[in-house]
Amino acid sequence: MNYDPKIPVSPADRPESERARTLMVQNQLASRGIQSQSILDAFQKVTRHLFVKPEDIGQAYEDHPLSIGFGQTISQPYMVAYMLEALDLRGGEKILEIGTGSGYQTALLAEISAHVYTVERIPELLKSAQTKLDYRNISFQVRDGTLGWPEMAPFDRIIVSAGSPKIPEKLIEQLKDKGIMVIPVGNEFHQDLFRVVRQGDQIIKERKGGCVFVKLIGQEGWQLD
Repeated sequence: MNYDPKIPVSPADRPESERARTLMVQNQLASRGIQSQSILDAFQKVTRHLFVKPEDIGQAYEDHPLSIGFGQTISQPYMVAYMLEALDLRGGEKILEIGTGSGYQTALLAEISAHVYTVERIPELLKSAQTKLDYRNISFQVRDGTLGWPEMAPFDRIIVSAGSPKIPEKLIEQLKDKGIMVIPVGNEFHQDLFRVVRQGDQIIKERKGGCVFVKLIGQEGWQLD
């Protein structure tokens, strides 16, 4: 569409949105060390403003989390990119995502990997995400994310988008040999991001830095208050 400043349109319809994505990729991701070209390309392509509340569209490409309702957030772009790069995605992976949330990270994963199995415990969020995700390589389910999706296991990669008091055993069991999981672990106010690699019967853990996520609620996570 042609943008005429005299005609009121939503910020999402303005041509600046593509430029905003370009600036986000350059200033928030590439300049801060994100090197994977497939990840940078996915961030350039996926329109983040479609996954935030209408009143937050003007902040969609800023580097901070935003509320999506139900006590949940869409994470800051850099943290999402950092977690995706820690997964070491090559393009053919079968991925389990714990915490669909807005669906933004799900879309990024779908752009890069072979298939995404995404789990969300809040039905309203999952339903909203489904309306925005027009991909053939995504499967959705409402369930306790700490228990994973055993019917579809094992997975090449697992990404957890909420902070857990521990690494859930059920998720480790569903990880393929040489598979990678990225998960925030700690208390409800601060976590360490861990990259977990399964090597046969061994689990190798690597700290990737501090972070703050909403709580991972479930049988092997935090309990509802």
